[in-house]
Amino acid sequence: MDSRNSTNVFDFLLMGLTDSETIRQVLFILFLLIYLITLLGNAAIIVIICLDLQLHTPMYFFLSHLSFLDLSYSRVITPKTLESLLTCNRSISFIGCFTQMSFFLFLAVTEFFFLSSMAYDRYVAICNPLHYPVVMSRRLCCTLITGSYTIGFTESLVNLLCMSSLRLCNSNVVNHFFCDTTPILALSCTDTRDVEIIILVIGSLNVMVSFTTISVSYGSILSTILKINSTSGKRKAFSTCASHLLGVTIYYGSTVFTYLKPKRSYSLGKDQVASVFYTMVIPMLNPLIYSLRNKEVKNAFIRVMQKREVFRQQK
Repeated sequence: MDSRNSTNVFDFLLMGLTDSETIRQVLFILFLLIYLITLLGNAAIIVIICLDLQLHTPMYFFLSHLSFLDLSYSRVITPKTLESLLTCNRSISFIGCFTQMSFFLFLAVTEFFFLSSMAYDRYVAICNPLHYPVVMSRRLCCTLITGSYTIGFTESLVNLLCMSSLRLCNSNVVNHFFCDTTPILALSCTDTRDVEIIILVIGSLNVMVSFTTISVSYGSILSTILKINSTSGKRKAFSTCASHLLGVTIYYGSTVFTYLKPKRSYSLGKDQVASVFYTMVIPMLNPLIYSLRNKEVKNAFIRVMQKREVFRQQK
């Protein structure tokens, strides 16, 4: 491209994951299976939580919204990736690219604060069980969810305003399989240090706030668990937060590695592997992490299926 304002760019060309036709076919099948499992798994959790009254608690209220986020997450990235692998059409419009980037960041930041809200919920449940119904009121839960969406939207909007001010003239080839902030910054022919600093500071601040909330919550949880005398009591208390802790570790590890670093540290191969993990694999893993280790979800699934069978027989 010539030196011109980014608003005059009509499309971008995504580099993709590989140029090998054989590998593309294998990846298409693999990603399609992951996508279908993600959709079915997260949709099943949402339906089960909605239909089973025993799961109408703050913990599962947050879990249903997390599943909705994962559904949205996968739909932002995976369909275009599957299309690129199947048809070799790697072109994406300027509006489509920036829309994908904005929704991706919005959902990613929102998930950070969902996870911190879930950590606070577990803190109250274990450290203040008698006051749990009062503290974790529906009003507070809705406030935490709304606040998470608001913070995610705000950071996404700031990122969009910063990125749209760039002049892109080095190339229109995005060295990634989807539109992300770092590879788009690499296309700029102007100094991007100010934009990088703004994005890095806001992103780091949000991650620090959410991570601090999680760390303090689990520090208090661990202290409370260690004070429990019985082994069975300790095991029961730990099992209520083990799934969430595993999900937090996986999500933070992969996203922080990729997102919170300057443009010059970008590595196509390493970042693509990490990006595949947190854009496709983690949304698929979350239903497995939160349901396979959770007896209440399993029992709720059985109850829902039994009710469905009874209803079908009566009909």
